[in-house]
Amino acid sequence: MPPNRCKNEPKCIGVFTSGGDSQGMNAAVRAVVRVGIASGAKVFLIKEGYQGMVDGGENIVEASWHCVSGIIQLGGTVIGSARCKDFRERKGRLKAAYNLVTRGITKICAIGGDGSLTGANLFREEWASLLEQLQENKQITKEQMEGNSNLNIVGLVGSIDNDFCGTDMTIGADSALHRIMDCVDAITTTAHSHQRAFVLEVMGRHCGYLALAAGLACGADWIFIPEQPPEDNWEAAMCSKLANARAWGSRMNVVIVSEGAIDRQCRPITSQQVKNVICERLDLDTRITVLGHVQRGGAPSAFDRLLATRMGAEAAISLLEATPETPACVISLDGNNAVRLPLMECVNKTRQVQAALDRGDFTEAADLRGRTFLGNKDIYDKLGAMTKHTKDNIPAHIKQSFRSSFLNPEDLEQLPYSIAILNVGAPAAGMNAAVRAATRSLIYNGFKVLAVQNGFEGFAKNEIREMQWDDVNFFVGAGGSILGTRRTLPSACGFDKIACVMKKRKIHGLIIIGGFEAFHAGTELADARENFPKFCVPMVVIPATLSNNVPGSDLSIGADTALNCVCESADRMKMSASATKRRVFVVETMGGYCGYLATLSGLASGADAAYIFEEKFTCSDLQKNIVHLRGKMSGSIQRGLVLRSENANRNYNADFLTRLYSEEGKGVFDCRLNILGHIQQGGSASPFDRNYATKCAAKASFWIKEMVTKYAKCGEVYCSDDDTACLLGMRGRNMKFQSLKKLKDEADFEYRLPKEQWWMSMRPLLRLMAQYTDAGALYKSSVIQKPDESQSETDTDSTI
Repeated sequence: MPPNRCKNEPKCIGVFTSGGDSQGMNAAVRAVVRVGIASGAKVFLIKEGYQGMVDGGENIVEASWHCVSGIIQLGGTVIGSARCKDFRERKGRLKAAYNLVTRGITKICAIGGDGSLTGANLFREEWASLLEQLQENKQITKEQMEGNSNLNIVGLVGSIDNDFCGTDMTIGADSALHRIMDCVDAITTTAHSHQRAFVLEVMGRHCGYLALAAGLACGADWIFIPEQPPEDNWEAAMCSKLANARAWGSRMNVVIVSEGAIDRQCRPITSQQVKNVICERLDLDTRITVLGHVQRGGAPSAFDRLLATRMGAEAAISLLEATPETPACVISLDGNNAVRLPLMECVNKTRQVQAALDRGDFTEAADLRGRTFLGNKDIYDKLGAMTKHTKDNIPAHIKQSFRSSFLNPEDLEQLPYSIAILNVGAPAAGMNAAVRAATRSLIYNGFKVLAVQNGFEGFAKNEIREMQWDDVNFFVGAGGSILGTRRTLPSACGFDKIACVMKKRKIHGLIIIGGFEAFHAGTELADARENFPKFCVPMVVIPATLSNNVPGSDLSIGADTALNCVCESADRMKMSASATKRRVFVVETMGGYCGYLATLSGLASGADAAYIFEEKFTCSDLQKNIVHLRGKMSGSIQRGLVLRSENANRNYNADFLTRLYSEEGKGVFDCRLNILGHIQQGGSASPFDRNYATKCAAKASFWIKEMVTKYAKCGEVYCSDDDTACLLGMRGRNMKFQSLKKLKDEADFEYRLPKEQWWMSMRPLLRLMAQYTDAGALYKSSVIQKPDESQSETDTDSTI
């Protein structure tokens, strides 16, 4: 933490939200307030954005620790947001400067979009002249002017559109995707019943991120986004694509339209226009759903709570460490890293996108959005590229809409190679999305795809079937593992049996999707290559487990869905506790020996403590936590939340903790136990997990193609190098293929854990947010300066 300001010169931070609201803003405000207060600063809440700054009075109030309690799970912004014409004029900014300087506020955290951040930077540039004018007008003293001569600005980007250049994700975008996917999942069931086509309009006046990410997450048949308008005569192309989906056996179609969609001549493309085309050309029963402001509403997702909390904490620390020479900056997300970037450099780049769109330079607009945006579009196009215009039972009015621009399976170069896909370990949400993406990417590249049922147990029994393009039509949103999964390792099934099946089925590559067991299985196969030459084929492990305990990757498919499950459950428990008054819930999460789920869900839900295996605790620690909680709940706090990872401690189990808290809390609070269990494994995958799974599987499939091309000879594939048996994982800001043999050194096989885990650095922040002041709450900034692009090995792919 930054050193405390001396008592006679307290640092004062002002925090406000401006522009359109977005889910997660409250979590950011909470983090700025609490980290600021914990650092010895005064923090002021500026209500109603710039309007409150101009009006002053009761719109600018000093925050206390408890005034931001219970807001992390709330949507919108509790301190209000308003458009302000007054601030656009110097006269309004003069009033704002007076209201700030008279309170000693010289450090501002602005939470909003590019317009709000631009206003903050202009305010900073004019600050000195504004104070001079106030001093000349006798509104402030010379001492006030000199003592507050510098204004520091740190920006956090809050926007559901994810339209800000310089960050992979803006606060609120993931929550908006949750709202969209909830609607899409609901609509697809009724669409399937009546064989309808649905046109969904989502927000995004100048940015197509929501439409693109939603299209990728639900497997939409067609999307319209402003950065990549359709070619001329798009009506025929779209109808051909929809007819293509029907040819593959689909009973419904989904088209997603960004509200800012345009054609190549920059003319708007509306939802009604799209509906009319489908009705007239395909004679399909078509309905329009405009999602509107429902995308801004509701509780923030776990991702947005964590993003906002991390960014808010870093913003407060950056402000407290700032000097008069520190330029205005914005805290952004790059991969899994928090980065500090020049504010106006990002704003100017964001505005260049709109300028490129206005002049019809769509290639530049898409390039400015970044490599992740382009990569998403490329994967979306490839996963929907195949047509089937030889289907005999297609109605004539649909058959005539086919175009030759799509790929026909018979037209592809059919390679004499088969790739097997299997799930290993416990089920995780997103596994099916990964299987779908891998299947279609491999078919797209000319491979035969073999699906292995029930992990390596099914592999050894030759429980394998060939997959076709349409076999995975409805995989993307399905929970669990349709292929079936087992924890059994290859060594237990018999290497000889697996090698025999690989020879019989002529398998030339493996994609293994699963958790620590999948990683362990991959290392066993790699180590057994010397004795079993059939294992000398390209193989890649894709981490998929809610435990997020796979070495070589910061994130695993399925962990985000589980985090959301725990947060939603915790929200309901806190609501119950507030109603009954003075109640503490002890909640046990899954995760094996890995405390990722307990720690991150604790940070996202505002927990008072989270007990995990990696951080040893004693009876003395438990007593200290109970005393701390008693102190809080003797005051205005009405509820408490304590999380425990399932294998945190063999003796201090969930029942023991509940009885201990109940006994020691008598007279102040009572205690209840909730073991969430397997609901954390079930349900539909979150948008994050769907998209992350899709991108990981597509990358893995194209890597398989590269390896097969490199090592193929006379219809066979043989490769024994260490880098041909690897794991694909996110490390910091890069997606990397890493040798399984080398990753063995990073693994604790006894407890099925990576030896080092990045999220452990979040533990002090969890304690700090729970108002602890001991050594365990000393949070150190993890922010890095603008990254060196030359060191990026692959495209950044943080999230969705």
